Amino acid sequence: MGRIIAVANQKGGVGKTTTAINLAACLAAAEKKTLLLDIDPQANATSGLGLEKSKIDKSMYDVLIKDVPLREIIVNTPCLEIERYLDIAPADIHLTGAEIELTTFNKREWRLSASIESIKDKYKYIIIDSPPSLGLLTVNVLTAADSVIIPIQSEYYALEGLSQLMSTIDLVRERLNSKIVIEGALLTMFDARTNLSREVEAEIRKFFKKKFFNSIIPRNIRLSEAPSYGQPIIFYDLSSKGAKSYLKLAKEVIKNG
Repeated sequence: MGRIIAVANQKGGVGKTTTAINLAACLAAAEKKTLLLDIDPQANATSGLGLEKSKIDKSMYDVLIKDVPLREIIVNTPCLEIERYLDIAPADIHLTGAEIELTTFNKREWRLSASIESIKDKYKYIIIDSPPSLGLLTVNVLTAADSVIIPIQSEYYALEGLSQLMSTIDLVRERLNSKIVIEGALLTMFDARTNLSREVEAEIRKFFKKKFFNSIIPRNIRLSEAPSYGQPIIFYDLSSKGAKSYLKLAKEVIKNG
């Protein structure tokens, strides 16, 4: 039965989608059957794996709002090297309206969890890219997940909003999903040459204690370029620092169980 791992942070621009795409690809490259589930209305995880948004017939919107079975929207990734091991449940812009539409449903917080139930035994890992907010879509993600990876940018305001995110996770654990745990905090966009990055690392380690990945994602131009080619970093430039960092992260996740 698959482990469901959410990648979540209500702050935008912290490397959340980059982490979801590249962790999923690295797990698949390790021959672990993986599903990347895109719940972000921007659908960047969808396009980042090479799918054309304009050609998507059904998306996670149809699953959450129209009760379309999840298996009907899942497609193989266009990444030929790992197509046997990596599937994607795509998003599209219609998810923007799902936040409002979900408010009219009974058990609205469990819509995603219920949809995953029928397919989770087909995957070793289900990685969920959540939107940069703490609305109903993110609550659905946290209610469905076994654990959460929290990407944190190595910037001055890194800790801003983290207490709100942790409070939301605690509330979900108390009322909706008692099993959810912190998989780990992940430092992103790290520049070892600056005092600021090192200071942020120290603060994050103090805040999360042992729930902190040893893998640190550096600032890397190749990581920034890869999505425009619809490729995970391990296929765009395997020798890059970004690729090596995400391969290391995947090893940590696999080691965790």
